[in-house]
Amino acid sequence: MSPIGKEDYVEPRCLLCEEPYGVETQIRPVPQQRIMEKVDDYMSRRDYAGVERHLNYWLEEAKLGHDQKGELMIRNELVGHYRKVQDRDKAFAHAAEALNLLDQIGFEGSISAGTTYVNVATAYQAFGEQARALDVFEKARAVYESIPSLRPELLGGLYNNMALAYVAERRFAEAFELYEKALAVMAKAEHGALEQAITYLNMADAAEAERGLLDASETIDRYLETAQTLLDAQNLPHDGYYAFVCEKCAPAFSYYGWFAAADELNERAKAIYERA
Repeated sequence: MSPIGKEDYVEPRCLLCEEPYGVETQIRPVPQQRIMEKVDDYMSRRDYAGVERHLNYWLEEAKLGHDQKGELMIRNELVGHYRKVQDRDKAFAHAAEALNLLDQIGFEGSISAGTTYVNVATAYQAFGEQARALDVFEKARAVYESIPSLRPELLGGLYNNMALAYVAERRFAEAFELYEKALAVMAKAEHGALEQAITYLNMADAAEAERGLLDASETIDRYLETAQTLLDAQNLPHDGYYAFVCEKCAPAFSYYGWFAAADELNERAKAIYERA
């Protein structure tokens, strides 16, 4: 009669993979670059259902493969996806999981932590949780501003989104200070004109919120003119992201009565999507 071993009376660590005792869990990384390339492909065709299916499939693969870094990346993408399609509950659920993963992996203070904080805070901001968003934005700012080699588009995105939360809280001086910081940072980024255009349109909205449409009309027109010039820059690649920015900016031009500019941006986006 063979002796009774631990495996005879204790459940295995993983019922599906039947990992033996005393063996460290094998991590099977998901192909992050390939995942994001496919996301970009779906987005170029505005196939949001495809984005969701794709990301949820790879989320399960990352979990089964014990790939926490891959899981963090995918959950960040899902936070952004559900923010875009206005699904508050799912965006917040993935945000909570992403923040938990930061603690588990020990990524505090890293670029990945800053990116996660920005993403989560932007979701909170989009669904009206401004005070909650600003708390998380401050965590992102502490991380990003401590990294000298940080890519300018990351810091610019933080300043831009954080400013939106300040505007919603009617803290206009702090908002405009951050918008100016965003413009300066994005001037150093490749094709940063797109983000600068978005910033100028955000500044137009902030000016209206602070002073009213009539009193701020000259300032608003100046911001719109600058944004239009930036979007018309000849060196910008007319790719899926350019189309996304055009669609994002068009309603702002239309709101302020710049209908021809709005129509032109929508036509550019349509041509890019049809070409894809």
